[in-house]
Amino acid sequence: MAVLLPGQKRIMEKVGEQIRMARLRRKLPVEMVAERADISRATLWKIEKGDPSVAIGSYLKVLNALGLQKDMEKLAADDVLGRTLQDLGMETKIYKKK
Repeated sequence: MAVLLPGQKRIMEKVGEQIRMARLRRKLPVEMVAERADISRATLWKIEKGDPSVAIGSYLKVLNALGLQKDMEKLAADDVLGRTLQDLGMETKIYKKK
């Protein structure tokens, strides 16, 4: 089982709760979402608790079953720090006139 720092654990729990709330807002029973995601009900319950031992692919399957697969695509989409670091490390070629 993955060992997480307390802050990381809270994030996983929040993600699980958000997935649970998305399911409840759609008035979908656990059985139906689990079947659509091709996972067991027990795995869905773990996901809704934010269990880090569940494979990320299972989280994606549940998001897809809820019509939220686009949310997964948003992860790290606007990586401001990464882009800044990349820009700082970019070299500029200087061309000499002949």
